[in-house]
Order: sequence, then C-alpha cells, then structure tokens
Amino acid sequence: MTDSSPAGDRRAVGGADSVWRPTLWRELTCALALLAFYAVVAAFDSHRQEVAERNGRDIFRLEQWLHIDIEHTLNDWLADQGLLRTIANYEYAISYVVAAVALLVWLYLRRPDVYRWARTSFGLVNILGITCFALFPVMPPRLVADLGFVDTVRLGHTWGSWGSPLVSSANQLAAMPSLHVAWALWVSVVLARMRAGRLVQLLSAVHVAGTTFVIMATANHYILDALAGALVVLACVAIAWPAEGAATVTTNRVPAADAFFLHVETPAAPQHVGGVVMLDTSGLPAGQPSAERLAADIRAKIDALPRFRQRLSQPSRWRRPRWVDCEVDWDWHVPSYDLTGPDGLPGGEQALYALLDELARTPLPRDRPMWRFPMIHGFAPGRACAVLLMHHSIADGIGVVRQALNFLEPAYALPVPARRKPGRLRSAAAIAVGLAQLATDGRPSGRLPTSATALRRVGLVQIPLDEVRGIARRHRARVTDVLLSAVAGGLRRAVPDPGTLPPRLRVSVTLMVRDPSSTAEGNATAAVIMDLPLGPGPELERLADIAAHSNRLRTGTRALATRFVMQTVGDLLPPPAHAWFARTVYGGRFFHAVVSNMPAPDIQLFLAGAPMREVYPMLPLAPGTPLTAGALGWNGVLCLGIELDPALVADREAFTKAVSAVCAELAAAPAAQLTPTT
Repeated sequence: MTDSSPAGDRRAVGGADSVWRPTLWRELTCALALLAFYAVVAAFDSHRQEVAERNGRDIFRLEQWLHIDIEHTLNDWLADQGLLRTIANYEYAISYVVAAVALLVWLYLRRPDVYRWARTSFGLVNILGITCFALFPVMPPRLVADLGFVDTVRLGHTWGSWGSPLVSSANQLAAMPSLHVAWALWVSVVLARMRAGRLVQLLSAVHVAGTTFVIMATANHYILDALAGALVVLACVAIAWPAEGAATVTTNRVPAADAFFLHVETPAAPQHVGGVVMLDTSGLPAGQPSAERLAADIRAKIDALPRFRQRLSQPSRWRRPRWVDCEVDWDWHVPSYDLTGPDGLPGGEQALYALLDELARTPLPRDRPMWRFPMIHGFAPGRACAVLLMHHSIADGIGVVRQALNFLEPAYALPVPARRKPGRLRSAAAIAVGLAQLATDGRPSGRLPTSATALRRVGLVQIPLDEVRGIARRHRARVTDVLLSAVAGGLRRAVPDPGTLPPRLRVSVTLMVRDPSSTAEGNATAAVIMDLPLGPGPELERLADIAAHSNRLRTGTRALATRFVMQTVGDLLPPPAHAWFARTVYGGRFFHAVVSNMPAPDIQLFLAGAPMREVYPMLPLAPGTPLTAGALGWNGVLCLGIELDPALVADREAFTKAVSAVCAELAAAPAAQLTPTT
C-alpha cells in the first residue's frame, strides 16, 4: 500500500513498516541550491587573494607556535614518491565525493529513516563550511609561495585532479575548514550512528585517516583545517540527530558519557560516587535500622531501578558494554558492619573513618551490579550510618541522590529547576564558543602530590547553612563561591608546607545539566574549570577573587561544550579512541581537584525507619588528583564530604578543621569592597 503527497512518498523499506521518503526532485533542488551557494562564493575569489593569503600564513604561524606544523614533513616526502603522489592527487579529488554521494544514495533507497537526519546534517556541514569560506577565505599552503610547499598536482600533471586546469573554476580559497575531511568523517559518523558492520566502519575510519594524510601531504590544507572540518561535522550531527535519530539508540548500551568513567578507572582511582548517611537511632531498638530492613526496602523498589539488578556485559575492544540482568547477592550489596570494640564500647569516630576510607578505596567489581549500601552500627551511641556507593558509570552525584530518594520516606521528588532549552542554532553557537573557551584553558601550573595506590582519607565537615548563605549575601558572592574559597583556603592551611603548592588550585566544578524529566540513571553533568588562588592573605580577599571570576560557571557556554564533548563526541568515537581520549583529558594533567555543590531535599526524611540527620557526598578522585569535595545542604547544615590522598594531606582532621576555620573567618569579616587578588 502506498500513499503519495507533494512532499514525499510513504513506502515499505526492508520489510519494515512504511516510512516517509522525501521526494527526489526536492532533494536534488536542495543539492543544486548548495552548489549555487558555493559557486557564488567562489566567484569572488579574485577579489580576496590578499586576505586569503594572509589568513593562510596566520594559520601556519599558529601551527608553528603550537608545534603541530607537520605539513612540510608529509609534503616533502610525498613529492618524491612518483606513482604514490599521483594516487594521492586522485584520492584528494575523488574519494570523498564518491563516499558521501554513495552513502546518501544508499540511505535514500534503503534506509530513509536514517536518510532524513543524515541528509540534514550533511546539508548543515556544507552550509557552515561554505559560509566560513565566504567570511574567512584561506589560501591553501601550496598556493602561498613563500611557505615553500610543493604543489603535487602541478608537479605530477595530474589530469582532472583538484587544482588542475580541468577544475580551475573550483574555489581556490576554501582551505578552512576542510570539507574533504568533513565529508569523509561525516560518512564515518553516520555509519557509526546506524550501527553499521564492524568491517564497514573500519574501512571508513581508514578512509578518514587516509584523507587527512592526503590533504596535508598534497599541500591543499593545514592540519587546523582538518580539525575545523571535524568540529563542523560533530556540531552539525549533534544539531540534526536528537529530533530524528535518537529513537534508534539502544537503551541498554552504556552511553559514552557513562563509559567515560569505565575508561578512566584504575586500581589507584576507583570511580564510585555516593553518600554517607548519618542516622538517629536513639528512639529505636538496638541494632535498628538493620541491613535486612534496608535490603527489603530496596528489593521493593528494584523494578524501577534497572541498574540495581544489572551488571556489565563482557567487555569488547570495539563495542561498548551493555547492561544485562543478573542475580543480586543481597548479603554482599547490603552488608552489616558492627564497629563495637572488644570491650563492648562504641568503636568511635576513628573506627568509622577507617571503614569509610576502606569503602572509598575499594573498587566495585564489574561482574555484579555496581553498587553497595552498607549499614554500620557500633561507632557512637544512638547513631548509625548507611553508605550508598554507586559506580560513576551508573549515575552522577545528583543521579545518586535521586535514586536514593526511592528508598526514603515520605515520598519526595527532588525539585529540578525548569530550564528553557535553547534552540538548535543557538545551542550550536554556544557550543562553538564553549569549545573555543575550553581550548584556552590550558593546563594547570604544577601538579599536586598523589600516591601510587588508592589510599584515601574521607573527611566530613558540618557548616551551618545560614552561616554560608550569610557569607555569600554579605560579600556579594554565591554559596558555591564560598565553598570554593573554603576548599582553597583550607588546603593552604592544612598542607604542612604551603610553599610547595602551585600559585592557583585548578578545580573542575561540576554543574547539573540534567533535564527535569530525565531518569536518574546516567551522567548529566558538565564540568567547568576554575583557578582558585592559593597564596597567603585574608580569606576575604580569596573569596573576592573567586567571586570575580566565577561568572564562567553561569554563562553556560563551557558547560554546554563539556556536555557536547562528553556525550556527542564521545558517542561518535570508537571505544579504543574514546578510552584514549578519556584517559588523556580527565585527571591531574588538566586539573587538581573536583568540587561539586548539589541540591537536596528540604524536609525531614527517613531511611529504613530512622531519621536522617546529615548526608555527606562522596566523590571519587580523578586519576592523578588528590582532592575532591562535595557539598549537600541538609536539615539546615551544609554537609561537606571530602576525599583526600594522604600524599597531599595526611591529617584529615587538620583539613576539616581548616575548612571550618576559613568559613568562621569569612563569617566574622565585615562587608567590604575588595579588589580581587592577582
């Protein structure tokens, strides 16, 4: 059965239900319009030679400054290769067109469901590229005489290749971005999105690598042109994908943003997040609440929490793992610890801290559901403690809070502020700005000491929430600014020799970008880098400096760019490349510490029948970093959970007292107009 209309055809394809295929004449009209746009821009080449040549030199000088100017090495080698040089010239002129057109035709005929968003993204790639040609003409290196490149096309008299007389009307000032790389990469990205066969994806990846080599070896493009072409593809696919392609994602496959934390985990840096829940048991029978009661509460809600009953599938080098159902060993997942001493007296705070240190440094095994919820008694009269631990691949910090609410009484839904979602073009522009900002962040000055093992010191700090809010209000700052100031000032006071610290502490501040309607699973946070002053001086000056520079936490561009890289770019990369990328960017080479400030319920809640007094976040140390701090407002108290590598600060009490002392100094300081420190 068919149904036709002026806009398209509805036909059964591949035995599936009827799907919508755009009419061919409309598609060809759009293609001709793109060609006309390109031709108009190319027609003005003769009037822009000087600007394009200057831009080409500027790009090459930037590459030299960055020490990535590999074009001369490749070009000098290819110029002496004879037959291989001719093959490269034809590859440059033909292969990217054949690959892109062949894929579009195949998708149109066999996969119109994929064709719609693929065609849209391809059109955006070309529109953005041609617009860049118009606004920022760039002469290719082979045409900038004083750069010394060999024009391999003219040297080999390659008939019909790009730059030869047969195609002399082509745009000669369209180096930035490289649409040759963009088209080849677009093919690879579409194949990855539609889960094409492994061999097909491998061949496409080889084509992308070969095209990237050829464009530089033939002196038609700079390496920055290739990088720009890749960014154009990723941005345009991200714009086109959500509306028309999201339905094809397999939900049980571990998304890239979650697999990121599987890749970065090492024996010395376990990646589980969680919280320490302090319970008031003064009105309950001895031994209550019990691990059995807690396990029963979790079991009653487990159908709504798939990750609590799933483990990772067996790993594969080329395929991301999936979540698969399995049995739950309740005695292991919800164990009971009694810290009562041999003399029958409570084990005390030190016994509790020793157990928390052990839980923080012990990785969660991957052959079972990656969570634990120990119940701890016997460390203080009238007190108990429950520690929820979940692997970072399951959820971020706020996701853990939202999942934990399922076990609490009364029923409570954590309010998440509704945000007006920006349009696609606005989002793309913000991501582009954010990527440029991230590129300028650079690396921190110096490294902080870390241990070769997973040694941990867990610290718990209570600060009256009214005090923190009063500090922020009086000094025209925000609660997060006060938190950052307390962490930086506390570190300076607690380190035995402050002179060994770098001048500024580079902190990765996590921000929530979770949609209010999203599930609690998965990572929906972004990270923004902040440099906190570590020098001597009044704490009020430190706070003023941080408040003056914390606007980057609220502009949204860096957060959107980080989220784009974590989610979209990561999903496009094959697992080996994604693993390399994650291990490269996440850790001590780019920041010193992680700090997070999370929302929490504002009512009295109960866990397993016991009132919850405080809840302290537990955040994992990133590889090569020695400090994390997570804050959660609970029952009028800002509960600050800290993880320390003892190589930085061995005395946890010294650090927790220093953080409290900083807040006390800020609370006592009169309001004043201060100039931030430099």
